[in-house]
Amino acid sequence: MAVSGIPGKGHPTDWTLVDHVVPKVHLAHLATLPGSSQRRLAPLTPDSRPAPHTAPGTEGPIEQVPAAARVGGEGPGSSRLRRTPCVKQEEMDSNPMVSSLLNKLANYTNLSQGVVEHEEDEDSRRREVKAPRMGTFIGVYLPCLQNILGVILFLRLTWIVGAAGVLESFLIVSMCCTCTMLTAISMSAIATNGVVPGKEHLRPLRWFLEHTALVGALCVYMWVCTYISPSAAIFQADAAEGEAAALLHNMRVYGSCALALMAVVVFVGVKYVNKLALVFLACVVLSILAIYAGVIKTAFAPPDIPVCLLGNRTLANRSFKDCAKMQEVSNGTVTTTLLWGLFCNGSSLSAPCDEYFDKNNVTEIQGIPGVASGVFLDNLWSTYSDKGAFVEKKGVPSVPVSEESRPNGLPYVLTDIMTYFTMLVGIYFPSVTGIMAGSNRSGDLKDAQKSIPTGTILAIVTTSFIYLSCIVLFGACIEGVVLRDKFGEALQGNLVIGMLAWPSPWVIVIGSFFSTCGAGLQSLTGAPRLLQAIARDGIIPFLQVFGHGKANGEPTWALLLTALICEMGILIASLDSVAPILSMFFLMCYMFVNLACAVQTLLRTPNWRPRFKYYHWTLSFLGMSLCLALMFICSWYYALFAMLIAGCIYKYIEYRGAEKEWGDGIRGLSLNAARYALLRVEHGPPHTKNWSLRALRGLSVPRLPLSTDTVRDTTAAHQALLVAKNIDLFPQNQERFSDGHIDVWWIVHDGGMLMLLPFLLRQHKVWRKCRMRIFTVAQEDDNSIQMKKDLQMFLYHLRISAEVEVVEMVENDISAFTYEKTLMMEQRSQMLKQMQLSKTEREREAQLIHDRNTASHTTAATRHQAPPPPDKVQMTWTKEKLIAEKHRNKDAAVSGFKDLFSMKPDQSNVRRMHTAVKLNGVVLNKSQDAQLVLLNMPGPPKNRQGDENYMEFLEVLTEGLNRVLLVRGGGREVITIYS
Repeated sequence: MAVSGIPGKGHPTDWTLVDHVVPKVHLAHLATLPGSSQRRLAPLTPDSRPAPHTAPGTEGPIEQVPAAARVGGEGPGSSRLRRTPCVKQEEMDSNPMVSSLLNKLANYTNLSQGVVEHEEDEDSRRREVKAPRMGTFIGVYLPCLQNILGVILFLRLTWIVGAAGVLESFLIVSMCCTCTMLTAISMSAIATNGVVPGKEHLRPLRWFLEHTALVGALCVYMWVCTYISPSAAIFQADAAEGEAAALLHNMRVYGSCALALMAVVVFVGVKYVNKLALVFLACVVLSILAIYAGVIKTAFAPPDIPVCLLGNRTLANRSFKDCAKMQEVSNGTVTTTLLWGLFCNGSSLSAPCDEYFDKNNVTEIQGIPGVASGVFLDNLWSTYSDKGAFVEKKGVPSVPVSEESRPNGLPYVLTDIMTYFTMLVGIYFPSVTGIMAGSNRSGDLKDAQKSIPTGTILAIVTTSFIYLSCIVLFGACIEGVVLRDKFGEALQGNLVIGMLAWPSPWVIVIGSFFSTCGAGLQSLTGAPRLLQAIARDGIIPFLQVFGHGKANGEPTWALLLTALICEMGILIASLDSVAPILSMFFLMCYMFVNLACAVQTLLRTPNWRPRFKYYHWTLSFLGMSLCLALMFICSWYYALFAMLIAGCIYKYIEYRGAEKEWGDGIRGLSLNAARYALLRVEHGPPHTKNWSLRALRGLSVPRLPLSTDTVRDTTAAHQALLVAKNIDLFPQNQERFSDGHIDVWWIVHDGGMLMLLPFLLRQHKVWRKCRMRIFTVAQEDDNSIQMKKDLQMFLYHLRISAEVEVVEMVENDISAFTYEKTLMMEQRSQMLKQMQLSKTEREREAQLIHDRNTASHTTAATRHQAPPPPDKVQMTWTKEKLIAEKHRNKDAAVSGFKDLFSMKPDQSNVRRMHTAVKLNGVVLNKSQDAQLVLLNMPGPPKNRQGDENYMEFLEVLTEGLNRVLLVRGGGREVITIYS
C-alpha cells in the first residue's frame, strides 16, 4: 500500500509520497492488514491481497477475484453508467457504484462481484439453496443439551460424590463447567466474527472432539449392555477373580459388533440418525426428571433398599438373601446357610470361619434413607482409598483382626481403582463437553451469529444446574457406602441412581442406553464429515485422501478411518482409562480456542471484530489458563504428551500445509512486537551509546512528488493508495478527540479499504471517542430507502457500528462557475505546455499557480497555526529559459496566446468539474465539521493528455475540508463479512 500526503494550500510544493509508517496520521494499525508486505517490519505497502477465503461451492478463493466490473451485465453504454458521476465514470469497468452493489453485499453473496459469469453462477446457486429454518432452540440448544448430558451422569456421578464428598465434587463440577463456559464465550466471539458459510466453525478442533466423544460413548455403551444383561455375556468367569477380565472381553466383542452396525446405519441413511436424535434426547430428559421425582419421593416415603454390613465393611449382596449370621426357625436358631457358607467351611456353629466374620456382627442399613435422614453431613467430606480397599462405613463399630491377609472370594465390596481428586477430574470432565454441537449446524441456522452464543450458553447453564443439583441431592439422599459402590454390588447389581429414580429403575437404564446410542450415532455422523472438510481444506496434506467420498458427497474413507479410531477406544474397554485421554484432547482443543481469541484481541487484528458484547480477552486468557491447569491436574504426563502431539502437528502444517485465510498467530505476535518497538523509538531521543544508523531503518519518511504516474502504477499493481490532505492538521499522538465524527463517503466499491480504515483508526486512543458515519450517494433512479437498509445490513455483517445516511444527488444544469473554472484550468494547462516544460514540471507549476490564486486557509488551519503560503512562487524554469523565451518568434507567441484566450473547454472536463463541484458541495454540507473525512479517490484519466488536470479535480473535490484521507483500493477485498 502506498500512502501519499497532500498538505493544504499553504504548502504548495508538498504533495508527498510516504513509503513508511506516518505516526501523525496514526495508521500504524495498517501494518497488520491482511496481506501486508512481509519484507519490512512495519510498512504500509501491502499489495492488498488478503489470504484466500474459499466459499462453499466455489473452486477458487473469493477474495482474490477483482471487485465488480459490471453489475447485472450492464455495459459501458447502459443507463446505469451514463448516470455515473463523471469523475468516476472511467473506473466503472473495475469499480462499480455502491448503489448498484449494495443489495448483493447486504445479502452476503459467496462470490466477490465483478465477473458476469460468476454472478450468473451465484444466482443459480442461490435459487437452488433452500432457506435455513432452524432457530436457537432446535438448532443449537437441544443438540448441545444432548451432547453434554452423557452417561457419566448415570454411571459415575454417584461414585464421584461418594469418593470426593459433596464439597470436593461441587468443586470438580464447578471447575469443569467454568472451563466450558469460558470456552463457550470465546467460541461465541468466533461465531459472531463474521458470516460463516456452511459448517466452517472450528473444523480441526471439532474433528478431534467428535472422534473422542464417539470413543467414550461406545465404550460406555457396551459397558451398559453387558452390565444390564449379564445373561447375554459371551465370556463367563469360573471364579470371582476372573469376572473383571470376562467383563472386559464381553465389552470388546459387543462393542465391535455395535460399532460395525452403527457404521452401516450411518453409511446407508444419515437422515434417520437426525430424525432419531430428538427421540434419544427425550428419553434422556425423562430419565433426569425421574431422578428429581425420586428425590422428592424420598422426603416422605424412602424406598426400602437394605444394604448388608459386616462390621463396617459393605457386603456384595449377590449370592445371599438374609443379612444375618443366625436365623429363627421353628426348631430354634440356626445359621444362615448362604452367608455362613461364604465365610465358614460349613453350616454348623463349630465350623472354622473367617476371623473378621467371627469377631464382628452383621447389620443392615438403608441404602437410600432420604433427604430428611441427615446423611448429607456424613457425605460432606471426601473418602479416598487405594485399589482393592474395603468400602467401609464411618461410625460403625468394627473389631480389627491382626495380620489380616487379603481376602479371596469373600463377598466384600472393594474399590477397583485408586481414587484421588485429580483422577476424578479427568474422569468427570468429558461429561461437560459437547458445547460445539450448535456450531456444527451453523449452515442450517436462520441466524447463526445470534443462535450459537445464546443456545450454547443456555445449554451450559442448564446442564451445570443439573450436575450441581444432582451432587447435592445424591449426597443428601444416598448412603456413603452405596455411593462408593461403583458397580452396585451391594444392591444386587442394580444401578445406584436407578434405585433412586421414580417410578422404576428401568427409566434410568433406558435413558443411559439411549444417551450412549444417540451420542455415538451423532458423533459417527459428524466426525467423518469434519475430517472430509479438513482434508479438502488442505490444512494437513497427508489427510487429503480422506477428502474423497461417494458420488453424493458421503465421506466413505473418512467414515472408515473414524471407525478404526473408535475401535481402538473399544479395545481399551474401560471408561476409567478412556475418560482421562478424552479429557486431555478436549482440554487441549478448548485451550487453543481461548488462546486464539486472546491473541487475536491483543494483536488487534483488523478482521477480528466479534459482535458478542460479553466477550473480553481476559475471559479467554482465564479460560486458557484453566484448561492448561486442568490438563496437568488430570495427568501431567498425558498433558505433556498431548502438547507434544499438538506441537508436531503445528510444525508439520507450518512446513507442508497450505497457507489459509486465518493466518499465523505466532508471526502476528512477532510483527506486532516489531511495530510496537519501532513506534516506541520516536517517544524520546536515543542515547548516544544506543544510536546507530541501523536503528532508523524503516522509520524514514521520504517525501516524493505525487504524480498521476504514481496513481497509475499503484492501480496497475493492484495496490492500495492513501492520500492525506492537510497532513499538518492531523493530531499528534498526545492529542485526544473527545467527540466528533469520522465520515466515510462511499461512492464506489474498490475492495473495502475505505470501510476498514476508520475501524482501524478508532482502535487508536486519539480517534477512539469519534463516532463513525457512512454516507453513500444515490442517483435519480435509485431507491434510497432500500439502499439505506442494505447498507445497514452490510455493516451488521461486517460487525462495524456506524450511522448510515444516503444522500440523493439531483441532476441539474452546469453552472457558469463550473464552466469558468474548467476554462481557467485548461487555459493554465495550455499556457504551461507553451512554456515547453516537462510533464512533471507542468504538473508542479499547475499546482503552484492554483495554490497561489486560491482562497486563504480555513478557520481550522488558522487555529492550528499552519505556516502561511510563501510570498513568492519558486518557478522551476531558470533564467536561461527566460532569455530563450524572449528570443522566440514573436509572431508565433502572439498567435499562440490569441488561441489561448479564444479556446473553449472540453466537454468531458466540464462534466468532470461539474461532478466534482457538486459532490464537494454535498460533502461540505454534511461533513464540514467532521474530525476526518474519507473519500474514494478518483482514478487518473485514461488519456494521459489530461494528467495535468487530475490534481485540479482532486483539489476541487476536497476544497473546504480540514482533514481528508483519499482512499483508492487495490480492487481486492481487504474486509469481508467472513471471519
